Amino acid sequence: MAMIFQDPYASLDPRQTAGEIVGEALDIHRLTKSRANRRERIGELLEMVGLNERYRSRFPVAFSGGQRQRIGIARALAGEPSLVVCDEPISALDVSIQAQIINLLRHLQREFHLTYLFIAHDLSVVKHISDRIAVMYLGKVVEVGPANLLYKQPKHPYTASLLSAIPIPDPGLERARKRIILKGDLPSPLSPPSGCRFRTRCFNAKARCAEEVPPLASIGMERHQVACFYPVETLSGIAVKEHHLLDQTVP
Repeated sequence: MAMIFQDPYASLDPRQTAGEIVGEALDIHRLTKSRANRRERIGELLEMVGLNERYRSRFPVAFSGGQRQRIGIARALAGEPSLVVCDEPISALDVSIQAQIINLLRHLQREFHLTYLFIAHDLSVVKHISDRIAVMYLGKVVEVGPANLLYKQPKHPYTASLLSAIPIPDPGLERARKRIILKGDLPSPLSPPSGCRFRTRCFNAKARCAEEVPPLASIGMERHQVACFYPVETLSGIAVKEHHLLDQTVP
């Protein structure tokens, strides 16, 4: 297992060169047999993420944010992991760079058969890169399902409200759709409400929601699970329209 961190400026040691940062995992896990083999492998890893192997001697201060994140990705791949935890890996980058990093991650995923645990709050990016999505509220998973199904047919009221908040780059559709506006303030995670944690802001909440904790239970087919006693039935076409437009968000 390896990890790609959120902040490319804080996650790289400023006193190490790019080659030293990437090569550290090789040394710890003894993955190279000689100095020449180590040098060759570092060059391969840098080239793999779109950086020239001659950059190995440069310090992080000489790189842009996107280039630093590429070094972080190369470092994560150095240990030859099967699972990579991506902790909001593009949130600190310029929008123009985000698509490049996402496409790089997808390419590496296919080439090396990687599994990503991708943590993010940008729902367009989540759909673009995910096969399966888990939605959390106050630290608790409220819905899990295949990406396409969850975007087309969200069942938990919180998931539905999140999807309705995504801007649509079409004035006509934006005016015509129905948005779900949550009421009230976000409760403290240290002292969540009784029963369902989302009930104080939920438009479907009833008395039972305050008395019992809804279990994460299967609903329908395709391993779709939701923790809700009163799941959403329809969204007046919101999900279908947004599903179509979200595919165009990241080129």
